[in-house]
Amino acid sequence: MVKSLVGTEVTEKEIRARIRLDFRGAGRAGRLIFGGKSTEKAAEEMREQQAAVFRNVPLPGVKIEDINMAQEVYAVFDEATGAEVAYAPLELTVVAEGIDDLIRLIFREEFRKIEVIEPESIVLGRYDLERLCFRMGEELRRYHQALERKYGG
Repeated sequence: MVKSLVGTEVTEKEIRARIRLDFRGAGRAGRLIFGGKSTEKAAEEMREQQAAVFRNVPLPGVKIEDINMAQEVYAVFDEATGAEVAYAPLELTVVAEGIDDLIRLIFREEFRKIEVIEPESIVLGRYDLERLCFRMGEELRRYHQALERKYGG
């Protein structure tokens, strides 16, 4: 066991990390008059929905310690669509049983950043590396399938 800075203990294989996900909220021009949502409001609502999912739906191999929604929503101009798009950041502090369990969160479209809090260094054995590669391939296939369903391909 390794003593954590937070006061709990993690095993040798466990990884404590802070993961930032930015949830997109796209508004529609001219819809605000007819009851449409602003891009910022849409992003905030998406962030709140996803935070509720993280609170209530367990992720195998991952324990969520904290959900931080304190960061401000920001807006950028999307040149591809020609519209303003807002993003609402959500920061998760998690303890994963292994590095391969973090893949599920990292392969999300909303993923922006990861900070490994502990351990200071990680040594991967052959078996661990094989599991990591397998999980990455699995998530990549799942992502491609989701894109095919979304775009009807």
